[in-house]
Amino acid sequence: MINAGIIGLGKMGLSHCAILNAHPEVNLVGVCDTSKFNRFLLGKYSQLECFDDHNKMLKEKQLDCLFIATPTRFHADMATQGLELGLHLFVEKPFCLDPADSVRLTKLATDKGLVTQVGYHNRFVGSFCEAKRLLDENIIGEVHHYLAEAYGPVVLKEKGGTWRSSSTEGGGCLYDYASHIVNLTEFLVGPANKASGSVLQSIFSKGVDDAVYSTLTYKDSKSGQISVNWSDETYRKMTTQVTLFGKKGKLFVDQSEVRIYLQQDNEKYNFEKGWNTRYITDTTEKVDFFLRGEEYSAQVDNFIQAIKEGRTDNINSFSSAATTDAMVAQIRSNSQEQ
Repeated sequence: MINAGIIGLGKMGLSHCAILNAHPEVNLVGVCDTSKFNRFLLGKYSQLECFDDHNKMLKEKQLDCLFIATPTRFHADMATQGLELGLHLFVEKPFCLDPADSVRLTKLATDKGLVTQVGYHNRFVGSFCEAKRLLDENIIGEVHHYLAEAYGPVVLKEKGGTWRSSSTEGGGCLYDYASHIVNLTEFLVGPANKASGSVLQSIFSKGVDDAVYSTLTYKDSKSGQISVNWSDETYRKMTTQVTLFGKKGKLFVDQSEVRIYLQQDNEKYNFEKGWNTRYITDTTEKVDFFLRGEEYSAQVDNFIQAIKEGRTDNINSFSSAATTDAMVAQIRSNSQEQ
């Protein structure tokens, strides 16, 4: 059994708590949060030991791994502390606000031979994994452009100040949602070289952005555009989609399906000329515990299995997340130059 602890019991922390507590190969031996209300509820309705100070939890509990689901500005210090203690780490996205911290922590984890993972769950969504497989098979030929989008009704009115309304805390659409899009495009077609024409737009929020637009270019002349707006009430929930244009066709993917347009038949995949569809029900692997979506349990299980197998070249490792952090920082910097 692997002994796990969690720091931060907000939305994602509580999700990780439920998944880990049900995992057959994990002992969730301690959780920590500054909220007295959260600790009270977990103490009343579960057998979990709750702490208000993560230093005390780390000192008193014999952990093998640690989940960090705090506001982003705490990630670097807490991850450093965890690695120095020899703990395998799962850190919520975005990894770090300062790309220099991302690089430093990646090296520290590598030097210590520890398993790391960052919570970019789209890499565990069946349709996105199928799109990646088809792109690697050159199904639409060389990709020359893509449009990556995410829209939803997260912020639809003027709101008061919390950590999410401060960019120095890791709040705002760029860090909270556009980072997912950047990471997903890196997964599908590789990391971009440069961001240009970037716009961070405040609609309802004060001090942070509600919409992010940027053009990304690549060393091989490929290009991409990202468009993210979490103040769009025409969507029932946050929706992510990517359209890729290739020399032999076009591929569209979202959380529910992959649609491929081909200029000619493809016998290997039994695809016909024109539009072909693969649904999420055909591409999603079974998980033992469902919460909000299969991908959340799948990413946690991947992390646990990587620890058991000693796989430091893990999916969503600190190394890949550091690449995302660098591009997110470049988009922010580029927007300030406009």
